[in-house]
Amino acid sequence: MTPYESIKLLQQKMNASIIGQENIVERLIIGLLANGNLLVEGLPGLAKTRAVRAMADTIESKFSRIQFTPDLLPSDVTGSENMYEEGGEYKFRFEEGPIFGNIILADEINRAPAKVQAAMLEAMEERQVTVAGKTHKMPKLFIVMATQNPVEQEGTYPLPEAQKDRFLMHVNITYPDAASEIEVIRLVRGEKSGKKEEAEEEKITQEMIFAARDEIAAVKSTEVVEQYIVDLVFATRYPEKYDEKLASYIDIGVSPRASLGLDQCSRVYAWLQGRDYTTPEDVRAVLHDVFRHRITASYEAQSERISNDDIIDTVLGLVALPA
Repeated sequence: MTPYESIKLLQQKMNASIIGQENIVERLIIGLLANGNLLVEGLPGLAKTRAVRAMADTIESKFSRIQFTPDLLPSDVTGSENMYEEGGEYKFRFEEGPIFGNIILADEINRAPAKVQAAMLEAMEERQVTVAGKTHKMPKLFIVMATQNPVEQEGTYPLPEAQKDRFLMHVNITYPDAASEIEVIRLVRGEKSGKKEEAEEEKITQEMIFAARDEIAAVKSTEVVEQYIVDLVFATRYPEKYDEKLASYIDIGVSPRASLGLDQCSRVYAWLQGRDYTTPEDVRAVLHDVFRHRITASYEAQSERISNDDIIDTVLGLVALPA
């Protein structure tokens, strides 16, 4: 089986487990292949946790779930140095925390206090944690998929802009349509009645994930596409050059990580479509997820209930599509 066939099989299995959420499945796979971390936001019960578990169940990997609460300590995430006795002598040994896995579900990350968020930040960005002055590396396959609930504000610690910028994509998950809702009912009913297949299916190896990443690294991006990426980025930084109203809606434009993220995600998206080159349409397909958490909307935009997605739609309309 080729890397492309393996990833398509992964996508197929996840879609079978997460009915009506094809977009979130595709975004999780893009994050996995782009070697980036994802922030998944949606109302309770929309299968955020189930989606991440479905991916972990299909890949040869160590899955860790961290339920964030206001009383969580950094050591509860990273692990700690513990004393033990050996041959009559007392020694210290590092015991790994749940962050030392391959696929990490950071559930309700906005409930974590600042010190825990800082520990997560190092693991996500540097792929290592430092405990008692010693550095401990993350596994080669390492991705954090964090969830947050947009409607619960009490007892939460909003993620700082700097930490949100560390996420490759910010994915919104919405309600399934009516037909999908019926399929969800039938799927869960079947699982609870024990009709789920017991046969152990062969899992996708980590080597296949790395091989897919190697193929994606070879996907070509032309100068035209690169210029289009930069034009979109600069439209958020210097909106007054495009439209006076747009300028009144943006306080701070996207960071250079947005340019890198657009390039990474558009190449993965093109590869998933079976191509070895990118087009402007690939960039547009992932733009909202890459920009959504990186634009700081103005007070005027918030007062008029203009969302970041609305601002991104305006940017898409103002920046000329390459011929």
